[in-house]
Amino acid sequence: MAKLIYPLTESVLEKADLKAAIKVINSKKITMGQKTQELESFFTDKIAKMNSLMVNSGSSANLLIFQCLINPMIKRLKPGDEVLVPAICWSTSLWPIIQSGLKVKFVDIDLDTLNISLFDLKKKISKKTKALMLVHALGNCADMTKLTNICKKNKIILIEDTCEALGSTFKNKPLGTFGEFSSFSFYYSHHITSGEGGIVCAKNSKDFEVIKSLRSHGWSRDLSASNKIAKKYKNIDKNWIFINSGFNLRPTDINAAIGIEQLKRIKKILSIRKYNFLKIKNELIKNKNYNHQFSILKDQKNSNIAWFGIPFILNSKDKKYKLKVMNKLNNKGVMTRPIISGNFANQPSIKLYKIKTGPKLHNADLIDKNAFFLGLHNIKITTKKLNLLVKSIYSSL
Repeated sequence: MAKLIYPLTESVLEKADLKAAIKVINSKKITMGQKTQELESFFTDKIAKMNSLMVNSGSSANLLIFQCLINPMIKRLKPGDEVLVPAICWSTSLWPIIQSGLKVKFVDIDLDTLNISLFDLKKKISKKTKALMLVHALGNCADMTKLTNICKKNKIILIEDTCEALGSTFKNKPLGTFGEFSSFSFYYSHHITSGEGGIVCAKNSKDFEVIKSLRSHGWSRDLSASNKIAKKYKNIDKNWIFINSGFNLRPTDINAAIGIEQLKRIKKILSIRKYNFLKIKNELIKNKNYNHQFSILKDQKNSNIAWFGIPFILNSKDKKYKLKVMNKLNNKGVMTRPIISGNFANQPSIKLYKIKTGPKLHNADLIDKNAFFLGLHNIKITTKKLNLLVKSIYSSL
């Protein structure tokens, strides 16, 4: 393989991040604690404006949401209830639904946004439909006004997987604040990072308290009603009262310390990523073959998109063309990825678990065959790297 000229992500840790992490390590209090609470408060006040809980990944956030919805303390969903999910999704946008005993129904996507098709969404709603797991693909979104109206009309619980969309807004309202629940990821290649980590948000305080308990073994010690619970169970040590089932999905204070420093710079980070997106796109569209060989998506109307990556939609009927182009780019030192996981209905794990995929998902199949993306970096792209990148792209088509 040639020298790497454009990775999916570049080093995103600054001196302040490392200093904060080392300070926690030197304190010898590295597990979930004060720094985790600080990050949660910061995210609640500055980003989500709703109850926010840090976990060890965005995937864990999704798992906790569905485990909350089926929990005996909540009982908002029951086994066999139907959850709609866009076919272009990530593995752990989907599997927590199935792991929670719920039924998945795939919805096709809109080619203009790569997000859920509102036309197909309306067609797929049935009497069994109780929730929608919305995935904001690559930071873009559907028309959230129309989508939330559909959910309200049909009494559908809206959950937002915002792992690729931190900082994106629709009509000046942040994505991740439209639904009753949302998830965010702080993985290394995302808008901000804490190394590993994520956030789960819930509007309802009762839901949030259940999620908080589920995060940490099902114990009561972190709950707002912990003292009240301790009085009820006087014969049990108050630190070891388990009121629910649970997992260990806790982050560490090392992750939280890094995350706090990154969140302090969120406006700067988003500004640089937007600069890079526009710089690369504008340079690409100067070429006479743009639109003939490929195109790049536009932002959803009425939105300000914090793009997760740069999506390329190839204009070819050759089923193998996308892989050929991706292989050429990778061999030239330009790293590529499919759009999330492609059409997840085509993944072998779906057959393994005998999940019915329903009618043909034509748009998702088209994206599966003809689309990929390049990463966006949190460091301004240089003219030299920009020229190398554009040259590599057009010579690979």
